[in-house]
Amino acid sequence: MIPHEKRFYRTRTAAAEWASFTVQVKESDLWIRSRKDLSREAYEILYQMRYPVETYIRQHPEFRDALVPLGPDPLAPALIREMLQAGRQAGVGPMAAVAGAIAEGVGRALQTWSPEIIIENGGDLFLACREPLTVGLYAGRSSLSGRIGVALPPCPEGVGLCTSSGTVGHSLSFGRADAVTVLAASTALADAAATAVGNGVRIGKDIPEALERGRAISGVEGLLIVVGEQLGVWGGLEIVRL
Repeated sequence: MIPHEKRFYRTRTAAAEWASFTVQVKESDLWIRSRKDLSREAYEILYQMRYPVETYIRQHPEFRDALVPLGPDPLAPALIREMLQAGRQAGVGPMAAVAGAIAEGVGRALQTWSPEIIIENGGDLFLACREPLTVGLYAGRSSLSGRIGVALPPCPEGVGLCTSSGTVGHSLSFGRADAVTVLAASTALADAAATAVGNGVRIGKDIPEALERGRAISGVEGLLIVVGEQLGVWGGLEIVRL
């Protein structure tokens, strides 16, 4: 999660044809762009989305604390099953997928009113758009921060683009990468995979091995790693100058 004071990037985009607003319920702080103001609907959906997670954690404390994958639970709510699956695919605990899972869950629900939508949750993005998009990269003190971005083709079906950092924010990472960004059809998986890859990156020399680790995660479609002035890219990510 990126601290609120670091979320200045939310004010750096503007488009008259989009409505932009934020919605917050406890730790979940979403920035949303849709074709009309859906702040009331988004708040209700986010509130409902958090309930099964909070309830499951009370009943299964290991779900919150696990740093390794947990087994499947066919009786768990759908969001919990999605997080468990993402954790197993990426080789991390299920909570590594929580921000991405909630972003996509809220986004999918809001598509009832706005088929095109962007949800950002602490640096993790669910995007569904009929036009190309460029997403800028914030990578802490790296000289590349704010100077490069990811160009995405139209994605009306929705994709996840999630970033983990060992130098920015409060989220747990065992690495020191300034940014590890993952593209996947599942936002929960992109979130979990970004954490898994980021855990193995401490210096620039770790980038090639980390790229291989990311490639091995089923469902990962693209990967970007930034450590200082060094950058590594694999898969379906087009990097552009801003």
